[in-house]
Parts: sequence; structure tokens; C-alpha cells
Amino acid sequence: MAKLFFRYSAMNAGKSTSLLQIAYNYEEQGQQVALFTAQIDDRCGVGSIASRLGIQRAAETFDEHTDFETLLTQRRGLACVLIDESQFLQPDQVRQLHRVAHMANIPTICFGLRSDFQGKPFPGSAHLLTLADDIEEIKTICACGRKATMNVRVDDNGQRVREGEQVVIGGNDRYHQACARCFYEGAAT
Repeated sequence: MAKLFFRYSAMNAGKSTSLLQIAYNYEEQGQQVALFTAQIDDRCGVGSIASRLGIQRAAETFDEHTDFETLLTQRRGLACVLIDESQFLQPDQVRQLHRVAHMANIPTICFGLRSDFQGKPFPGSAHLLTLADDIEEIKTICACGRKATMNVRVDDNGQRVREGEQVVIGGNDRYHQACARCFYEGAAT
């Protein structure tokens, strides 16, 4: 029986790399996969999943209006659904993906952040933590060497940002991973 999977981590842990490797493995066996990423993520171009290692490929995009259940259950021969930037999913979309996994028997693997730069959950991630059948943390490290579990936002001058909109798209120039101690001490800039 298929499951809904949630693979989460702080920034820079290799989530997109893992997703692209899984897609490659399925396709190498002649199986069809559907890749999605958030439309608002334009760091490497809209509709592109890119790894910091230099691997990149086109993907379908989703926004708050995407109806995954309708979209995916109409496709024949789909072996797996892979979703990058899943923290941007809407709660209803997480439920749709849960139904796709269980009712259409299509494994669905979501990769994303668990929390934002203030340590608050993203709505999509909170619902994935509730509904996912299999949850796995992808580990990365803080600049101090401890396991990083938090995200820190910085401004154009590298100074830590503690307030603002939950979503500001950016990569290494805008976000750093941090352990909880550095997150609270403020040393993670």
C-alpha cells in the first residue's frame, strides 16, 4: 500500500538533491514520476527543482489553487509523486495528497522545511507532520558543528532578521541553518 511521506529539514540539508535522486531511480527503471515545486520559488527559474550541487530539472508548479487529487488521479501509470518546497502546500492540499497515496495507491513524497525563520510552523508542514504515514528528518549541521534544526533569515548585509513576512524566497544569501542553541543565542548569522 502506498504512503504519504514527509522528508523535512532545515535549510541546506540536501532535500532537493534527494528528491532528484529518487526521480532518477524511478525513471531509470522505466517508471513515470510527477515532480512539483512551488510556483513562488523562482530562485532557479519558475518550475525548476535545483540542488546546490548543480543538478536541476523542470517540474510542474503548484500554487494555492492546485487540486492535486483531481490532477493526479486522472494520470495513468504514475509510479510516484515528488513534491519540493512542500512547506508551501495548503492544508487541504496535504489532505488531497494523503488521499492520493491511499485511494489511488500512488506513493507521494514531500520535501520541505518544518519551520520558518522565527521557529513557527508552516501550515503545509504542520499538516504533513499530522497526516504523513512516514516522517523522516534529513540532517544537516550548524556553523558551530551541532545538528541544525532551525532556519535563520539574514538581510542584504548578513544581519539576522527576526520579524517580517513568513515567506521571503531566498537561498544561501537569505537563509542559514542553525542548531537551537545558536538560533536562540543569535550566533547563527
